[in-house]
Amino acid sequence: MASRPSRFPHLTDRRLPTFAIASAVVVYGLIIFGSYVRVTESGMGCPDWPLCKGNIGPIYEFHALMEQVHRYIAALATVLVLATMLLALRIRTRPAAIRPAIFTAGVLVLQVVLGAVTVFAGNSAPTVAAHLLAGLALLAGSTITAVCTLVPRHETPGPRLGSGVWVAISAAGLLYLSGSLIVNAEAEEACASFPFCPADQPGRLVALHLVHRGIAVLAGIALFAFAIHAWRRWSVQRGARALAATLAALVVATAALGIISALLKAPPDLQNLHLAGAAAVLTTSVALASLGWLTGADYFTFIARD
Repeated sequence: MASRPSRFPHLTDRRLPTFAIASAVVVYGLIIFGSYVRVTESGMGCPDWPLCKGNIGPIYEFHALMEQVHRYIAALATVLVLATMLLALRIRTRPAAIRPAIFTAGVLVLQVVLGAVTVFAGNSAPTVAAHLLAGLALLAGSTITAVCTLVPRHETPGPRLGSGVWVAISAAGLLYLSGSLIVNAEAEEACASFPFCPADQPGRLVALHLVHRGIAVLAGIALFAFAIHAWRRWSVQRGARALAATLAALVVATAALGIISALLKAPPDLQNLHLAGAAAVLTTSVALASLGWLTGADYFTFIARD
């Protein structure tokens, strides 16, 4: 019995990051496929829950199939997220991963409940909004957990991150949220021009677009500043520059997709690519911020400069 602690840590150490990364990837896929379900107006493809029109297997009707596949992905995410939490609690070689793993598991349970309530409520606006917010928290939590299983936490006596990083993360979340609200309001085609909207469109829908575009400009500035900051100041941290360059590229690509989608009157495939890009921006910015927080990048940079 005494030999067990020395035999198993190396095995479980590999399992924890493997499950955590798999969880983050599947959760990202869940969020993107959920966006596709909304874009294709398939949210009520299955009027019951957890079955779909009384079936557990494949449904041979487009909207029902889309919704049921979304539920299958959610089931896989549930298994992976719960397994990650249990491994984090059991192993404890990465204590920084324990709290985000528990948080992610709790949000996932809430997300499943909200998904069921959304179906029973007929996709009402409040339940859809709550489901969306939980999805954002789930994506952030799984990303943080994955990074925490890969990067050891360094102790620092001062603040780990500067205020600009928190502004950038908040901006990325607002950017994705405002874009998703446009889809939920079925307002995608209300602003088929750039940078302003046609004058003959409903004012409420135009306002949604203009708010989203304003957030996109401010978020783009904040995220670019964050990427430049990480590239210049966090270069000694392994992976920081790669994430910073990826973040900058994703911001540009997502903005371009948004403009092209607007000019082409928001075809569903481009809408989904645009939302996928926004989710990737959020994921990458959270991953980069998590890396900086765990290593105390801003604190040690400040000390080195001082």
